[in-house]
Amino acid sequence: MSLVIADVTKRFRDVKAVDQLSFTVREGALFGFLGPNGAGKTTTMRVILGIIKSDEGTVTWKGKDFGRWGTGFYGYLPEERGLYPKMRVAEHLEFLGRIHGLDKQKARRETSRWLERFELGDLGSKRVEELSKGNQQKVQVIGTMLHDPELIILDEPFSGLDPVNSALLKDVLLEAHDRGKTVIFSSHRMDQVEEICQDIALINRGRLLLYGNLKQIKKSMGRQILRLSLEGNTDFWARIPGLHLLQERADYLEFRLDEGVDANRVLAEAMEAGQVIRFELVEPSLDQIFVEKVGEGA
Repeated sequence: MSLVIADVTKRFRDVKAVDQLSFTVREGALFGFLGPNGAGKTTTMRVILGIIKSDEGTVTWKGKDFGRWGTGFYGYLPEERGLYPKMRVAEHLEFLGRIHGLDKQKARRETSRWLERFELGDLGSKRVEELSKGNQQKVQVIGTMLHDPELIILDEPFSGLDPVNSALLKDVLLEAHDRGKTVIFSSHRMDQVEEICQDIALINRGRLLLYGNLKQIKKSMGRQILRLSLEGNTDFWARIPGLHLLQERADYLEFRLDEGVDANRVLAEAMEAGQVIRFELVEPSLDQIFVEKVGEGA
């Protein structure tokens, strides 16, 4: 394991922001760090990086205390803006590259390459404050990755990005993974986590609720979600005990089946009610797992 968080606790006066938290992140993983607002995600990230000190517990990277590695091996994207608004974009990025160990020529070369990669090549001479929020976020992502760190920690990296730029960032994270980088990020967009991440940790009130391989977690939940598209009487389901409507979309209805509900009976009833276009039993989405587990831990 590359990153080991062991029994970490952080208090702010009478509030435990992080409470005996333990999990590991394997080398080269795409890791989703999840939780509702105020769960302790940002505090945990800051403890990992040594920005704030924990009251208890340890954080190690490749078996050695995290703080003994220096700063050049990781990149950190904070949730809040961490840019100097009066600096010009290219100048700012070259500065960040230099303080993370790049020489002047390489910092300039990498800045140019990354600006082109994020479709910002014509904005290098602009001041940071002149950019849109989305472009500022892209500049901040570049600053995090410019020096090619081994460990990349991103706090809400998709914040402020439109779907096109979200897809671009997703590709960049997958490319980093392909190069063997360890990527940890938090997000409120469960669909993005589900598309990208292999492993997750879900916390609430500073405590671990769920942790492990995402595919295995979803598999363990069983195929208790039914997606049904029907041309006919779509109210038929109300007479079937143990069938609960989760959402009604334009293209299908989604239900949760209680344990013991016979899916074949549901199908037979649906066929009696009209023409079945779609009938699919699936594992719960990460969004559904998130809501259920946070509700249980409330």
